[in-house]
Order: sequence, then structure tokens, then C-alpha cells
Amino acid sequence: MNLNSDVQVVKIGLLLVMLTLIFGIGMGVVFGIEEDAVKSFISEGVDAHADLHDGKSKSKIWRYAQRSHFHATGIAAFSIGLVLLVMISSLQQRLKKIAAILIGLGGVYPLAWFSMFLLAPSLGRDAAHHHIITVLLTYIGVGGLLLGIALLCANLFFEKFQDES
Repeated sequence: MNLNSDVQVVKIGLLLVMLTLIFGIGMGVVFGIEEDAVKSFISEGVDAHADLHDGKSKSKIWRYAQRSHFHATGIAAFSIGLVLLVMISSLQQRLKKIAAILIGLGGVYPLAWFSMFLLAPSLGRDAAHHHIITVLLTYIGVGGLLLGIALLCANLFFEKFQDES
């Protein structure tokens, strides 16, 4: 096993996972340094569009931002392990690359929470939740992650898609 060439096959997936991790950590840093500014963004938006909100809106929108952070760091943490499993699996090289990318796309899901955080103050919580951007990010993230895991599981547990060389 040549580690450098093995990593090359899953490099795009690893990059996506690392970007997700950086995003999650970055959100935590922003919360630590500028939590008041984040909460002001929410309050100002809710106050400017009071007809779209109720008494729970400010705390729920703040929770969207937190969920973006939590999901990014959590998904990145287990996705690193999944991509490394893909790397050492017996999947065909082409499918290793595809599975790693699909797993890496799981990092798009936290962006759905982030989009709700950004959109909800001006559109309302329900509209932000059902906005096309939020929906697309959810389907791409969750769908990609599940498809990548399905490929990996088919290989690991059912000996499918094996590299014959």
C-alpha cells in the first residue's frame, strides 16, 4: 500500500471534510469572539420584520446558528473516519473517489442550518426552513452522505464493487 497514492484517490473527499471541519471550528471561533454581534444580527432582523416572528424566533434562530456549528464539527469528525475507511477498502478506484466525494458532500448539510440562520430574520423561520437554498443544501448533504455510506457498506459487508486487481 502506497499511502500517497491511496490518499490521492480520496483527496477531494478529504478536502470537503476538512473544509467542513474548518467551517465548524470557524463558527465556534465567531461565537467566542462575536457572539453579541451574531445575536444582534438576529435581533435586528426579527425586530425589522416583527410581523413574521413570534416570541421564540430570536432563540430559535440563534439555535440554527449553533446547529450549523455542531453539525459541521460532528459530521466532519466521523466523515474523516469514513473517508479513511473508503481509502483502505477494496472498492474499485473510481468508486473510492466517488464514495469519498459523496461522504465529503455530507458537509453541505450544516450549510442548510447556516442558510436558515441567515434567512430567517428577514423571511421568517418557516420560509427560511422551506427556502430552495435550504432544501437543496439538505438534500445534497444528506443524500451525498447516505449514498457514500451505502457504497462503502455494500463493499465492506456484501463484498460489492471490489477492485479485481
